[in-house]
Amino acid sequence: MFDIVWIALAFALGLGARHIGLPPLVGYLVGGFVLHAFGAHEDALIKELSEIGITLLLFTIGLKLKLKSLAQPHVWGTALLHLFGMQALVVPLLLALADLGLPLLVGIDVGSAVLLAFALSFSSTVFAVKVLEEKGEIGSLYGTVAIGILIIQDLAAVFFLAFSAGKIPTFWAPLLLLLWPARRLLHWLLSHAGHGELLLLLGLTLALGTSQLFELVQMKGNLGAILIGVLVANHPKASELAKSLLDLKDLFLVGFFLSIGLQGAPSPGMMLFALGLLLVLPYKWLLFQQLMLWFGLRGRTAFLSGLTLANYSEFGLIVAAVGVENGWLQAHWLAVMALVLACSFIAASPAVSRSHVWYETMSYWLRRLERRGRLPEEAEIDPGDANAMVVGMGRIGCGAYDELAHERGLRPVGIDADPDTIARHQQQGRYVVQGSATDADFWHRLHLDDGHIRLVLLAMPRVSENLFAVEHLLKEGFTGTIGAIAKYADDEQALRAAGVDLVFNLYAEAGAGFAQHICAGQQPAGSSRS
Repeated sequence: MFDIVWIALAFALGLGARHIGLPPLVGYLVGGFVLHAFGAHEDALIKELSEIGITLLLFTIGLKLKLKSLAQPHVWGTALLHLFGMQALVVPLLLALADLGLPLLVGIDVGSAVLLAFALSFSSTVFAVKVLEEKGEIGSLYGTVAIGILIIQDLAAVFFLAFSAGKIPTFWAPLLLLLWPARRLLHWLLSHAGHGELLLLLGLTLALGTSQLFELVQMKGNLGAILIGVLVANHPKASELAKSLLDLKDLFLVGFFLSIGLQGAPSPGMMLFALGLLLVLPYKWLLFQQLMLWFGLRGRTAFLSGLTLANYSEFGLIVAAVGVENGWLQAHWLAVMALVLACSFIAASPAVSRSHVWYETMSYWLRRLERRGRLPEEAEIDPGDANAMVVGMGRIGCGAYDELAHERGLRPVGIDADPDTIARHQQQGRYVVQGSATDADFWHRLHLDDGHIRLVLLAMPRVSENLFAVEHLLKEGFTGTIGAIAKYADDEQALRAAGVDLVFNLYAEAGAGFAQHICAGQQPAGSSRS
């Protein structure tokens, strides 16, 4: 009974958080603190929901992860150097505050300071993935870079937990290597699972089953969830499986955020200290940004990735819990870390939501900090001899591209932010290049000044993305025809007002197109079927 009341409270506070422009997860955290203030404690159901939510989250991350992306120096190099950079700032800071007699830090030694700095160095995978998914930018370059860095951090946390727990893998642990040759069987199962509940059930089985399998041989179950996701990530249905698990994963994660708040009620001193630790976040952001610039990323990619990672992590709370359990930290640090995590989410949410606006303001300064030698995916974009452009190469964009190329005799170029989508289209003979239409610099890097391109079709699913693209197309002096898709009448009006010449309302015109297609193929009256 109480569990239902807790979930209802989480819903109410999550709805309130969304109403004021914050992610619902902030409301869930506040709900946990409120419940603890009334004497509630984490029970078996909330704990089980939390563990399943984290397992599904890591599995879906694995589904979107390509191992080659982790091998990039700008990913693992940034992650490791940032870890050392955080130690260089936070350890001396904590020791200096201890010398000044700050009550929470009385008696802290170098080892404890290093452990706290390690906990504070992580960025939140949960927060970043949810923000990127809501913005539709998880497949963008800055999104994939941020996720890659988070994976390196998460792996570091998993290794820490494995060694700190004092667990030694059992004699049977090497048998887990058989998962690699078993991937062919897993791919066969995915191919034959269809598109409904069987696919969802298979995903749950893989994620939770592999996690339990790793636990049985004294290895961290979260590591198993990530690895099994990676093993099937290159299957054509991996993206569909991740989408089918999305709502279920979010539901279970409510338990995780409630459990954080239920860890302990903060005192006024803890709250002040947690607010003080927020002052480290700008350093964390700038350090990420400068490292990525140094590795050859553009200013926009470094800026947005750094801002996405400028928060504290749920893994930091887990590290603190291990420290308390092993006697390396005093018990009050668990409540402090929970409060720091919640405050960082609250502080980061409005910043991330306005990230593109902030970049527009700072773009001139950031472009001056870029290195001349850039990564290949950050180079200038040359559309070649194309005379039409399709932005957004999903199903609608793909159909538009083929119509222009095969039926209209044009030479289109496709634009998409997802490297996997681009590779698939290139294998099928389409001319598609990487770029994000919500990147103001993309329009600067795209050479439209030669006048070859006279038609641009905007086929992105969100009207905000299409509006952004229209605005910057016109800023760059484009004088050709602009077409865009819309789902609702008010979106259609907004696009026309922004300068779109032709708008295709998907819902209004799909039925008409369907009828025309059928009537065009209908046999004349009186004819017989052969």
